[in-house]
Amino acid sequence: MEQAIEKVKDFAKKAHDGQMRKYTPEPYIVHPVRVMKLCKEYTSSAPVLCAALLHDVLEDTDVGKEKLRDFLLSVMNEKDAALTLQLVVDLTDVYIKKDYPQWNRRTRKKKEADRIAETSGQAQTIKYADIIDNCKEIVQYDKEFGPKFLQECKMLLQRMPKGNPQLYQRAKDLVEKELAQWKMEKQS
Repeated sequence: MEQAIEKVKDFAKKAHDGQMRKYTPEPYIVHPVRVMKLCKEYTSSAPVLCAALLHDVLEDTDVGKEKLRDFLLSVMNEKDAALTLQLVVDLTDVYIKKDYPQWNRRTRKKKEADRIAETSGQAQTIKYADIIDNCKEIVQYDKEFGPKFLQECKMLLQRMPKGNPQLYQRAKDLVEKELAQWKMEKQS
């Protein structure tokens, strides 16, 4: 299955080609790779690891669901491909500004929290790793948005306790630590 994971990584890298991380001068693919590596500390499930690599592909690239499905079927069996695709779909934001311009960010994020609360523990495990990786950069590089992002993460984590318990605790602890740090800095 390592071979399939490498092919998925290459696919994700090509899909995100030209995209950069918002706060660092790194190619975007470093984020999904770090998310996958975090997940790999807690699971050996190939569909989970592949979905971690692909978690932003439908949302942030021009790759559509059919193209992704066809690719997955070319590198893994039908059952694993279906699960991987479902996890990626579960991790793709639905309530985005473009489609719901009448809603403010808070409303959209609450709807996303309601939606992701209904996803599988596997999808939630990937989301924990995504939160951990994003928190580190956003808190470090965006002092204005960081606290809002942390509050959104806290709300999300309260709604999605079905994933890996150790990674869940790790994400909760990080968010709480960063929120406490922000409050201390604000007071001084």
